[in-house]
Amino acid sequence: MTAVSVDTMQVPGGVTPTTQLRLSSGNGPVSRTVLKTALRDALPSEIPLIDVSGIFSASDDDRMNVARQIRDAATNNGFFYIKNHGIPPGIPEAACERLLEFFRQPAEIKERAHISKSKYFNGYKPPKSQRINPFESVDVRETFSWTYDPRYDPSVPDPAAIPPHIARYLRCEEFYWEATANLPHFKEAIIRYWRSCLALARALVRSFALSLDLPEDFFAEKFTHPDAALALNYYPPLPVSAQQVSGGQGDAEVSIGSHTDFQLFTILWQDSNGGLQVLNRQGQWINAKPIPGTFVVNIADYMQRITNDRYVSTVHRAQNYSGKERISMPFFFGFNLNESCGVLDSCVAEGEERKYSEISCEEWVQRRARAMHREGESSGK
Repeated sequence: MTAVSVDTMQVPGGVTPTTQLRLSSGNGPVSRTVLKTALRDALPSEIPLIDVSGIFSASDDDRMNVARQIRDAATNNGFFYIKNHGIPPGIPEAACERLLEFFRQPAEIKERAHISKSKYFNGYKPPKSQRINPFESVDVRETFSWTYDPRYDPSVPDPAAIPPHIARYLRCEEFYWEATANLPHFKEAIIRYWRSCLALARALVRSFALSLDLPEDFFAEKFTHPDAALALNYYPPLPVSAQQVSGGQGDAEVSIGSHTDFQLFTILWQDSNGGLQVLNRQGQWINAKPIPGTFVVNIADYMQRITNDRYVSTVHRAQNYSGKERISMPFFFGFNLNESCGVLDSCVAEGEERKYSEISCEEWVQRRARAMHREGESSGK
């Protein structure tokens, strides 16, 4: 786990040393050049705040206005805040409170929901069990995860009637709810949060379609039973003495290592303690500070792929130096795992070539997961 010095980079005001950041990807190991500069807060031009109330409007102009702002953000750093999203603040706040109750329990009680009981990596992941970037430290976090379950999707009237070619990709389990039954409001709060994010994601997909010069319902058949998962993270505080002011990799601990997300986009609620960091287009780590009443949305790899790199899946990480417990609740959204999508025609200009072949969502997710584990083994981490 070594920070490899490379050349310097000419930036306004002088020359800045750089390091290389190594990452897993679906196309093999990749690297990013990172400026060794002090962390700073993101500018509004880097991570804009978008009022998305227009996505619920009957006005074509209102919906197109939001789509244009999403396109601008997606082609810049691939991160943006959203406000007026329709989710009452009490929903994520209640989920956060229930998560703190869960994570503050003795280890032996949390272990009842351990992922070893799951076929699909659902459930509880204890400390020192995750390393999302095989070239960085073990993640200093605990996680409670679960994947799409049509029994809790209000748009699915009869889960038993789901066609077999879709049902075979669903990963429904019950043990983690049984294991958390000692917390009477836990399941209710988590499912309510998930349902709220699911409804918002389905509305945002229509806006993404508009942003790509497509009909609003262009993707509708691809997310009837989406890859819609939660990874509910608990980050204990990192030692302040370990805080790094420079970018790149080294021996510093990470709450969650540098990575990009797999599918279309992520909707993130974070508490007020902060710690999310984004690698901007210039190679600087910048803070995506919490803004009350907002969610953070970021583009993921499959979206970058089908847009022929028009939309940017940006590297991010978290380091919790707040001195307090931190909760983050990312909701990952993608097409049904049985679906596939090639590069969109609207994203290929005259004379350009498609950079990527069509690949199913299931194969893409599996490829990303295999690459992450394979590179971890080969690096000896």
